[in-house]
Amino acid sequence: MRSVDASKINKSVKTNAVRFISESNNKYRSKLISTARGIKEDIKEKPIVLLSGPSGSGKTTTAYRLSDELALMGIKSHIISMDNYFIPNTKIDELNVPRDSSGNVDLESPYRIDICLFQNHLHRLFEGETVEIPIFDFVNQDYSGHVPVLRKENEVIIIEGIHALNPEVTGNVSDIASCIYVSVRTRLKTSDGDLLHPSYVRLMRRLIRDSLFRGRSYDEIFAMFASVQRGENLYIMPYKNRADYDIDTFIDYEASVYKGIIYEKLLNSEKNVHSDIKRAMIRYLAELLPVDASLVPPESLIKEFIG
Repeated sequence: MRSVDASKINKSVKTNAVRFISESNNKYRSKLISTARGIKEDIKEKPIVLLSGPSGSGKTTTAYRLSDELALMGIKSHIISMDNYFIPNTKIDELNVPRDSSGNVDLESPYRIDICLFQNHLHRLFEGETVEIPIFDFVNQDYSGHVPVLRKENEVIIIEGIHALNPEVTGNVSDIASCIYVSVRTRLKTSDGDLLHPSYVRLMRRLIRDSLFRGRSYDEIFAMFASVQRGENLYIMPYKNRADYDIDTFIDYEASVYKGIIYEKLLNSEKNVHSDIKRAMIRYLAELLPVDASLVPPESLIKEFIG
């Protein structure tokens, strides 16, 4: 697993922050180009692309950036989020959706997905039939409508979601689908050699995204961390070896951007709540020079989190 020193990041920031940002984004793009080429080569046999990764891994941006690279190669794609196949609240009990120890719906469980409907649509899309993709309304926890999707010849369907590589959800599709696993795989290293686990980088992303766009407080996001980790270990990690392509979505300058957004908030937050996690993030961020978020270009993966 790759690691990167805080001192090396700081040197790049001080030398030329704009160039550092551009070079880092290009590293990520080169992985997308390589993956897109492989998908293009297999398009006749495997016109379905399944893209999975844990929370905060950049699945949505990777799906759209991959679509952009395929378009440059003459391949049109349709992007579908598996979240649209969540079971509406009105059918939760009827379909026996699992609940957690507190009695709440287990949001991380693959059985939160309407598996029968999803598999039906998956195979019909492969066959070139039109399907009505549901639109899931997260506020009302119900479908708000449907969108027709038809895959034509020389087109691909990109389906992204945390359970996209789980055979219990997708069925046996290895002969019709290319599988991609995305996550932060790089560890950040402090001056004394301590390493920050990649899951904490994803947590930084979620702290910013969920507070900006999902109305959650930092305490709520920290409180969800254990449940999210449990879901990843049970339902996502066991299937990452099914991937044909593995993309590290870490962007070398991203923690420097996050410092200017969350560092002071972490320092001023409740010290005794999730203190070990906060301490680990604060220790690393303290060594970094900040990068102004205004320097981040619109095509950067981290715009998914910082807006």
